[in-house]
Amino acid sequence: MPISYFQCSQCGAKFSPEQVTYTCPACGGNLDTHLTFEENPAEVTQAEIIQSRHHSIWRYAPLLPVADPKFEHTPLHRVGFTPVYQPERLRSKLGLRQLFVKDESFNPSQSFKDRASAIVIARAIEKNIVTTITASTGNAGAAMACMAASVGKRAIILAPESAPPAKIAQLLTFGAEVALVEGNYDDACRLSLTASHEFGWYNRNTGYNPFTVEGKKTAGLEIWEQVIRFLPPEQKLTVFIPVGDGNILSGIAKGFIDLLALGWIDQLPRLVGVQAEGSAAIYNAFINNKEFIDPVHAQTVADSICVDFPGDGFRALKRVRESGGFFMTVNDDEILAAIPALGSVGLFVEPAAATAYAGLVKALENELIDPESTVLVMATGSGLKDVEAAMRAVSLAPVIEPKLSDLKEVFGV
Repeated sequence: MPISYFQCSQCGAKFSPEQVTYTCPACGGNLDTHLTFEENPAEVTQAEIIQSRHHSIWRYAPLLPVADPKFEHTPLHRVGFTPVYQPERLRSKLGLRQLFVKDESFNPSQSFKDRASAIVIARAIEKNIVTTITASTGNAGAAMACMAASVGKRAIILAPESAPPAKIAQLLTFGAEVALVEGNYDDACRLSLTASHEFGWYNRNTGYNPFTVEGKKTAGLEIWEQVIRFLPPEQKLTVFIPVGDGNILSGIAKGFIDLLALGWIDQLPRLVGVQAEGSAAIYNAFINNKEFIDPVHAQTVADSICVDFPGDGFRALKRVRESGGFFMTVNDDEILAAIPALGSVGLFVEPAAATAYAGLVKALENELIDPESTVLVMATGSGLKDVEAAMRAVSLAPVIEPKLSDLKEVFGV
């Protein structure tokens, strides 16, 4: 779908597609991508989407700013259309009217971040770009490394030295060129921007590259196709989303905004952004009714959402307010407790993904949402991304001798 224009989410300035590549030249704000179907919704029909033969993000090609890259037999064409579950035992335990969980571990690199990376790499293919670079705590880098490897592109990843080893192993296995940066994600991010300007490498950084939101909006489009279109008109969906830099929330919101422009929904779902207490810069702005965000010194077990200064925080704050939603926090103990809770119904998630469910539990306990609500929880990444955290969340298995008497003692039979 052709790009009509870019618009700054902060100052409102508009730019033609040829004028900008990353952020607003006027104020540095994140850019929203506007496509031509907004002026002419008849360009795309629901039937065109629902009847697509693709079971991936490419079923939404008519709503994306890049063409389908046609790498149909590679991981690039396997991204998205992840399953939505209705775990009845969790719903009953929470006393909710209706509960959905969207499991992003089915993506090729096992996280939500594949969506953004697929669109960025598709853009690189269109523009004949060879080298891409990103800063990442692990998931975004693994996603970009996976997508780049699948189509023969060069990927350079800068990760903080504290990133979980399992995530670094993914980067290296996909053939990415990796450097571990002394410092945190924000330090790696600054270095990647400097390198991008110095060497001309295409930067995938979350929020900084406007195509990341366009990839992540496909989750919002899927939620419409898999859930919202089957709900009664009066039944509004509430979506719980883990938040670090804010880009996942901004992306899902962009999908809903596009659907509103098309006339396929008549109201925005309510968005709830859940941050770790130790990385709560956007939450702090929300509760203090501030427009802009002050950095924090972030520290949390949920490394994927551990961010000092959220690069897409302003826009995430704006989207939550527009939806009538709210931000909240959960502590590391609540995050870890959510891992086996989801595991009890067959879902294995990393700490960042567990954060959204922990938020739902706390929101119900504190009466922040009505038990009659219809809720969808975004489970954004596999527990295999951080096995060490998973082990912290459960009791260790006992070691026994290979004797029936020991077995009886352990299992009480």
